Order: sequence, then structure tokens, then C-alpha cells
Amino acid sequence: MVSRLILVLGDQLSLNLSSLREADKARDVVVMAEVAQEAEYVRHHPKKIALVFAAMRKFARKLEDDGWSLRYTRLDDPENAGSLVGELLRRAEETGAGEVIVTEPGEWRLLNTLTDAPIPTHLLPDDRFIATRKRFEDWAEGRKALRMEYFYREMRRETGLLMEGDDPAGGKWNFDHDNRRPPKEGLEFPQPLSFAPDAETQAVLDLVETRYGDNFGDLLPFDFATTRAEALQVLAHFITHALPRFGDYQDAMLEGQPYLFHALISPYLNLGLLDPLEVCRAAEKAWQEGAVPINAAEGFIRQILGWREYVRGIYFLEGPEYVARNVLRHDRDLPAFYWGADTQMNCLRQAIGQTQKYAYAHHIQRLMVTGNFALLAGIDPHQVHEWYLEVYADAYEWVEAPNTVGMSQFADGGVIASKPYVSSGAYINRMSDYCKGCSYSVSAKAGKKACPFNLLYWHFLDRHRERFQGNARMRNMYATWDRMDADRREAVLRDAGNWLRRMEAGETV
Repeated sequence: MVSRLILVLGDQLSLNLSSLREADKARDVVVMAEVAQEAEYVRHHPKKIALVFAAMRKFARKLEDDGWSLRYTRLDDPENAGSLVGELLRRAEETGAGEVIVTEPGEWRLLNTLTDAPIPTHLLPDDRFIATRKRFEDWAEGRKALRMEYFYREMRRETGLLMEGDDPAGGKWNFDHDNRRPPKEGLEFPQPLSFAPDAETQAVLDLVETRYGDNFGDLLPFDFATTRAEALQVLAHFITHALPRFGDYQDAMLEGQPYLFHALISPYLNLGLLDPLEVCRAAEKAWQEGAVPINAAEGFIRQILGWREYVRGIYFLEGPEYVARNVLRHDRDLPAFYWGADTQMNCLRQAIGQTQKYAYAHHIQRLMVTGNFALLAGIDPHQVHEWYLEVYADAYEWVEAPNTVGMSQFADGGVIASKPYVSSGAYINRMSDYCKGCSYSVSAKAGKKACPFNLLYWHFLDRHRERFQGNARMRNMYATWDRMDADRREAVLRDAGNWLRRMEAGETV
């Protein structure tokens, strides 16, 4: 007699899952299901859907090899109920199981769905993270500002990562100052690992092409890792070949070079194929052995131990309404060039084109190109949030929403960021070669050929002056604006307004 169903979600592909530890192989049945409800709640990039389904199928086979009784539903199964709750009810009827155990999902949407399921469902903490939800809540309690840096330092102390007794290795907590080198000519980059689809993955690709081939993004070529063993290869490749220079050039952007020295492991971390602490330990070990400099090891570890853990904490602390915040009251629609329409802005063409092809862009492309533009142009942050959730292979709401709503769009009013992350074209020009191939001039401050980032930067500051002029980190920006000749300020605002009206009218801008 089957006692319980153990639901394993598509981003919970970890043998050390709390629900599996709680289960009994002798009398419980694992349930996994590819369902339309999860594949279609937003129009996910086809590569992301294929990655999740292929990894799910291979993880299911691993569970069976390990002795688990399993009920797996494929998307094209004619009996597929179309939703996780529907599949749970179907499998309960088949097996006689009277309750469900599941590790809590990483989205409020699904968390609420399972909590309200018409079958007793017990949610267990997701302890695949370094900090529990309660640990973060305890840290946040009573603080006026929830800054990542201070949380990160506590995580360093608790884990011992990059610590020398009570002190940070190298005498500093943060080596970010050393991690902002612009790209130089002749810089050579390691090629990422590529995994040719096997028969099982190919079957998924055929299915996704049939069902979701019209979604934004190129399904092929598909070369993602789809097992833990392959994900570990990606990690080892990064540690050996890219991490040594990751620190120096982590903010750099180059045409035709989507990956540079980045790790390319976020999809695997967020699926559960890699463990965050094992990833951090691998980077630390490489530094201890003298294979990588400390600025590289620290900068990488901070992104996982600090930022990744922090944004998860923020997501659950702030609650399900967080994704709807819009303190700046931005209401423009997302322009068509975010969906592949032509644009004369080369930086956006590069970042979005890369996203369409690979379901990937690194953090500076997301923050300072696509995100920066959306904020400057006053795009509705909920539309921006849904776009990021749709187009990236590593996007799950717990990690995507705080990065977008908070860090990128300042729609949360400063929960995450102490100031909006806005810049003119000068920053993009310094950190990339994009401006050389652009129809606009990054050196032009006004006029039809002026870089839109230059125009919109001042337009943003002007229209939000009341909110930001008292911000200590923005005083110099406003002082520079105020020193400008009045006629120049008027010309900038006029040209910015005209450019926005052209964009809204659907012109190619």
C-alpha cells in the first residue's frame, strides 16, 4: 500500500532534497510531471523549457536506478492533467496515497497553489541554500536597511569561506574595486563546454519545437548540460580555465563574445544539479592552491554566497506582492525591440540578440544595458520583470524578481538598492566595444545622433528630482545637471521627449 506521494519539482533535481530524505523508498512514490501550467504561465524561452524537461527526465531515471518507485508524466502523455495539482490527484487515485510531501517551491504562485491543494500536502523547507529563510529573517529583523554586503559578511563568518580566523582573507571583505577592468584588444577567452543532445534530449527538443517553437528565442543549437555529472564538468572547466581572469573582466562586454570569463553555471545551480556551497568551496580551493587570484575567487563567491542567498531572502521576506511594486510609477510598454524587432542601439541589439540565441546574458548586460534602458525610459517594471522571467534559462521568480524589480528597476523603492542603477552611454562605452558599431554617437549629448542613454539619463534624473535629489549618492549627478547651461538642459529634455515619442509610436529607434 502506497503511503504518500513525494512531489519533486522541475527545479529540485537534487538527491539530497528534503522531501526525498523524509520519504520511505519501501512505501512512498515519487511524482514528477511536465505540465502545461508550469511551462506556460509565462512564455518561457524554448531553450529553458527544453533544459528543464531534459534534466527532469534524466533525474527521474537516476531516482529509479537508486530504487525509488516513480510516476513520471511527460508533456505529451494523453492522460496528462495539465497541472501539478491535477497530476497529484491522478496519481493519488492510481496508488491510493492519501497525502503529499514536497520541498517548498521557489515561487509564491506555486507555494500558494500547493498549500491550497485538495489533497493534504506537507511542505518541507528547501535546505539546498546556505541560509535558511528563518536565518535571513533573523538577520533582517530590526534593520533599517537590508544591504547585501553586511549579510554577505555574516555568511563568510558562518561558513568560514575565505576567512583567516576572524578576518577576511587578503585583509578585505570585498575586492570589487579590482573587478572592473574594461576589455582590451587581443583578449582571449576560453570556449565553454558543449554537450551534444543524446536521444533522450533530442526527443525533448522535438516536443518543445512542436509545442513552443513560436516562443521568443532560438531552440537550436542546444548544448546545455542536462545531468549533474555534466554540470560538474562545467564547474570544473570554469574553475580551471575562466575563474583566474573572471574577477578582472566580470563587467566587460564584447560583440560576438557572449560568455567571456563567466561561469555559465547559474542554470544548473537553480535546477538543483549543483550545490551552492560545493561551488563556493571549489573556487576557494583554487585560490588556496594559488591557481586564481583572490579578487577572482572573492568576486565569484560573493555572487553566490552573498547575492544569490540575499535575493532569495528578500523575495520571501517581502511577500507575493513584491513583483507588483512600482514606486516610480513607470507605465510605458516594453518596446518591440525587446522581442527581436530592429533597433539602432547596438548595445541593446547585442544584449537582446544574444539573449534570443542563447537564453543567456551576463549580469552587467542585464543590469546596465537592458535593465538600465528600461529604467531610464520609464518602462512598466512588471512588464520588465515578466520579460526577464521569460527569456533566461536561469530565471526563476525567487532569484529573478528581486534582481529586476529591486536592483534593476528600483520599483521596490530602495529595499535592495540604495540608489537607482542608471548610467549614461559613457559607462557602456567604457566597459564594452558596443558603441563603436552604433548608429548613435556616445559622445553627442543632444541632437538626433545623440546616444539615447545620454538623453534619457538626464531625463530620468529631471523627472524624478523630488525623490532623488536628497540621495547622498546622487548629489553629484544633480550638481552636474544644475551646472549645465539652461539652453542645453532644455535641448536635452526636448530631444529625450521626442525620442521617447518616436519609440512609443513604433519607429525603429
